Amino acid sequence: MKKSLFTFIILAMVLNAFTACSSKASKGGGAKLKARFEVAGMCSNYTFSVIEGRINPALVEASWTNPQTNKTYWKAFGISNPCNFPSNIKEGDTFYFEIVPAEKDSKCAVCMAFYPTPGKKLNIKVVQ
Repeated sequence: MKKSLFTFIILAMVLNAFTACSSKASKGGGAKLKARFEVAGMCSNYTFSVIEGRINPALVEASWTNPQTNKTYWKAFGISNPCNFPSNIKEGDTFYFEIVPAEKDSKCAVCMAFYPTPGKKLNIKVVQ
């Protein structure tokens, strides 16, 4: 009886630890990912692609083709917080980032000119 209870407790702890880690990584919360800055469109219409790390596929476009250039990007996304994106990172650069919760009182003004971006947007924090 004691042996089976002990085995059950150990199994439950291992399963809980495994699902907690995979859930955090799949949501992006605190998981460090690597991206490439693909397109610097006007008015902060930026396109990025995840090039390293595990991300929930529902958070990014599996593939996205820029209608202006006909170039296709994989694991592509735009950002919902362009005012927090560092100005020293340029098109073609790679960087590490984390997905963070959106700020409630974000006062960010960007112009309204349109440049195509992926439909999926992430709120990110660069952690280089």
